[in-house]
Amino acid sequence: MNYLVEVINLYKRFGDFTAVNGISFGIRQGTCFGLLGPNGAGKTTTIEMIEGITPPTSGEIRYRGQLRGDNFAEQIGIQFQATALMDFISVREVLAMFANVYPKTVPASELITLCQLDDFLDREANKLSGGQKQRLLLALALINDPDIVFLDEPTTGLDPQARRNFWELAERIKAQGKTILLTTHYMDEAEYLCDELVIIDRGTIIAHGSPQALLDQHLPDKRVQLNSQNVINGLSGKLEQRDDELIIHTPSVEKTLQELIAAGSDLSTLRVHNPTLEDLFLKLTGHSLRE
Repeated sequence: MNYLVEVINLYKRFGDFTAVNGISFGIRQGTCFGLLGPNGAGKTTTIEMIEGITPPTSGEIRYRGQLRGDNFAEQIGIQFQATALMDFISVREVLAMFANVYPKTVPASELITLCQLDDFLDREANKLSGGQKQRLLLALALINDPDIVFLDEPTTGLDPQARRNFWELAERIKAQGKTILLTTHYMDEAEYLCDELVIIDRGTIIAHGSPQALLDQHLPDKRVQLNSQNVINGLSGKLEQRDDELIIHTPSVEKTLQELIAAGSDLSTLRVHNPTLEDLFLKLTGHSLRE
């Protein structure tokens, strides 16, 4: 398969500590590829090696089938976890300043519309809200019309509404044919945005695939729960009794519902839990993704 970016047997060691331990993956053009893991898992180190900020200890990083050339930095856009903007200059002036860095740029009017900057163009950049600042930083990452955009935990610290707004921006960027490499420790963010992802723990890839394929592979059962002081006869699947609650692990919610109805069960308290990426991480590593 032809990949836009390919990582081959990548290592990064700091003295005796191995931060990234021989990982390999490929990113297809026009997709959102996610690096998912807890803080300290090696996500940021990996993305910084791909960007060219941090040199790898060993391994290869290929771009369009070739080792990265000197012009790689001109063909990518980066939104860092944290970026300090100059004091006393407006959003409009920040855009103009960054546009002077590159030989080819996207017209400011297009970035303003895409990233919804109209309402605060003349406000000082260092006085923006968290969500507004992230939209400006995304515009700066896109200013050179990059082929691939690196988003390193872009919604950390944002409120739920600002996070959702940012997700919609990322979707619009992908719809333009651009490729996104996203690092995140938010499971809902990865499930919403990523076409494909790797789950990293302690510098090692422990799972690789689309979010739904990984869940289907490792956690095929759904969890049906209802209040019941007794195990109900005639149910298939694995049954658990916790105090006054019956938990049924089943690959088919429809079949379980039919069996409960046939048994005359009271379904007024019934709840269905679909497995999440956090459940998957817990199963694969034995500790919570949010620790």
